Amino acid sequence: MNDPTGSDGDSSTGLDPHLAGALCYLLGFVSGIVFLVVEKQNRLVRFHAYQSVATFLPLFVISSAAGSLPAIGGILALLLWPVSLVLWIVLMVKAFQGERFQLPVVGDWAAQRAETG
Repeated sequence: MNDPTGSDGDSSTGLDPHLAGALCYLLGFVSGIVFLVVEKQNRLVRFHAYQSVATFLPLFVISSAAGSLPAIGGILALLLWPVSLVLWIVLMVKAFQGERFQLPVVGDWAAQRAETG
């Protein structure tokens, strides 16, 4: 079953694909990894899972590393927090709406990975 959105129909999780896509972002890269493990057939859900990992894992690492830097680390962490929050909300809403909203760079990578497996 192949639809124009590239979602491949039902999710192997038993969830609605739009809900599953939004849940890929719920706990950042952690929920993305969970959906990569459990989702085997729906390319839209896999795309959102890959994009979640590729977006929020680097943000987590950078934010954690920034905490160990004196002075400038606190400023960097303070700047990253609202960016992460806005990305998190936008990506969850777009996924829930069934949209394949691609971020620059990581979105292209996620789309390629979702198509190949």
